Amino acid sequence: MNADFFKNKVVAITGGTDGIGKALVDALIQLGAKVATCGRNQDKLYDLQLLHSGKPLHSLVADVSNYNDCKNFIESTIGFYGGIDILINNAGISMRALFRDLDVTVIEKVMDVNFKGTLYCTKLALETIIERKGTIVGVSSIAGYRGLPGRSGYSASKYAINGFLEALRTEMIGHDVNVMWVCPGFTSSNIRNTALNKKGNSQGESPMDEGRMMPSEKCAEHILNAIEKRKRTLVLTFKGKQTVFINKFFPSLADKLVKKFFYKNGELIR
Repeated sequence: MNADFFKNKVVAITGGTDGIGKALVDALIQLGAKVATCGRNQDKLYDLQLLHSGKPLHSLVADVSNYNDCKNFIESTIGFYGGIDILINNAGISMRALFRDLDVTVIEKVMDVNFKGTLYCTKLALETIIERKGTIVGVSSIAGYRGLPGRSGYSASKYAINGFLEALRTEMIGHDVNVMWVCPGFTSSNIRNTALNKKGNSQGESPMDEGRMMPSEKCAEHILNAIEKRKRTLVLTFKGKQTVFINKFFPSLADKLVKKFFYKNGELIR
């Protein structure tokens, strides 16, 4: 990575208090970027400000499913720094429940945070990014390439993000704006602990083995490298790339492998 690429660039990151978002904030500040982030938890934002005291970090309490919150975040960032070079739509929420069991409001909530949050912030920041010939990033998922059982709403939201950004990328040809989406595999983060159950409540303890997953810091490093290289897409981990490949060319086999991975004795275990 070119150590000077991010220096003095204004980078707005949604959901910057946990997991991949926080790892991106930490890394970008070390690289000399001017960072803005938002999150729903005021205490976590305060801790983040203390951690980076004296560094260029603008933070705001915001729920990205709310248009006015997104408007406040983007407009305050532009007012604070004068513009935005890079927007990373990272804020997201997951869910874990079989479709036949869940209340449809669970899927609506996931779509509101994941897709609408990306939609709102991208729309609000688009003109300043065009002016600066910058970059728009969506943190998607392997679930945006392959629907995952027990995560129907999450998969739907990530498919929506991929399709939206692909359309926007085509519209931005000729404007020197790079639009990309990144798809981490299983990454150690807080998203599974806050995943919604069938009733829309946080599931609490994650059923996944965090110790076997890619660290958030490593994931952030890959994302920043992809931004610098102005890549179109980024699919992380061997299993992630394998899943995308098999699903594209051998979809029936992918059905069986995904079922085997997520189920044991007929029960959803992951």
